Amino acid sequence: MELILELAIILFASKIAGDISVKLGQPSVLGKLLIGVIIGPAVLGLISETKTIADLSQIGVILLMFIAGLETDIHEFRRTWKASTFVGISGIIVPLLAGYLSGIMLNMTTIEALFLGLLLSATSVSISVQALKELNKIQSKEGTTILGAAVIDDVLVIIALAFLMSMAGDEVNLNMMIMKKVLFFTVAILVAWKIVPWLLKKFAPLKVTESLVTGALIICFLFSFAAELTGVAGIIGAYIAGVAIGQTDNKHKIFKKVETISYSIFVPVFFTSIGLSVSFDGISQHLGLMLGLSILAILTKLIGAAAGAKMARFSWKNSLGIGAAMVSRGEVALIIATIGLETKLITEELFAVLVVVVLVTTIVTPPMMKFFFNQSSKRTTMKNTA
Repeated sequence: MELILELAIILFASKIAGDISVKLGQPSVLGKLLIGVIIGPAVLGLISETKTIADLSQIGVILLMFIAGLETDIHEFRRTWKASTFVGISGIIVPLLAGYLSGIMLNMTTIEALFLGLLLSATSVSISVQALKELNKIQSKEGTTILGAAVIDDVLVIIALAFLMSMAGDEVNLNMMIMKKVLFFTVAILVAWKIVPWLLKKFAPLKVTESLVTGALIICFLFSFAAELTGVAGIIGAYIAGVAIGQTDNKHKIFKKVETISYSIFVPVFFTSIGLSVSFDGISQHLGLMLGLSILAILTKLIGAAAGAKMARFSWKNSLGIGAAMVSRGEVALIIATIGLETKLITEELFAVLVVVVLVTTIVTPPMMKFFFNQSSKRTTMKNTA
């Protein structure tokens, strides 16, 4: 019964906070993120971080990326692959170098400093996806570039992490890890192309309620599971499944139903749960480090990814908007930080600091995106009316 009450509190608080955020001129996702901190253990203590909440949150982020895949214009995606590559690679190089130099300044070993740089290179666009939806940018050239860059970023960071773990002496079969990732993307693309449309056709005529939507969700969860199994982020698998189903005739029907399911319960739990892990215990002792790493994390990703977008011939405003969308480190950085803690590449104190840094990057992403993309829209409007 306690879970039922917690869900009621999360859903109520999330919707009210999102509404207030919009009335204040900010994306609704910003209010949903902040309310998680307020109702969580750090402030009011109404909701605690439990495994059940974490599992519901995981479903939420998977469905969010699945919806993003459904909305992706595959023809635009093909046109923006060069831009996505520029954004993804430059968005890794700048934070990697800055993080490494910061680690050396903090008296870390070379391996530890490289690990810090790699952690700061990670990105997670699950929060950016919601902001893109609210800004009506999810199907734009900028939105497609961001989603493509996120896939490239995820793959390159995971491969780099495998190399680093082998250098650190961790028992990791590097060749096997890379082969598993190559195998996943090869099989996933083939299945998405040839098997997914056939599966949906088989599910559609079944004499049970919502068989088509259920079939789509099964495909989504299987792709996500396969991605996790091979060391790729589950959200990437969900996104590929969404893109595959988005090419079928059933796209709009599935999109409407899945969006209703997702935004009614799972997605609000995901947004709110991000703040539940925040703790202000001992924060004053590491305030300087938190502030410094937060600024570093924001600026390096913003500048690096924006530089890549500019190389792809976006305007400066749109380039900065794309850079802002890549700032959030999200669950990808938290997973890497946990690996670092387990392998003793980072201390418990630094781990706690990095959790706060990840939260800060996540919270600042939506308002930054709105600012830069709105500035770009205003400039375009002024040109058209001139």
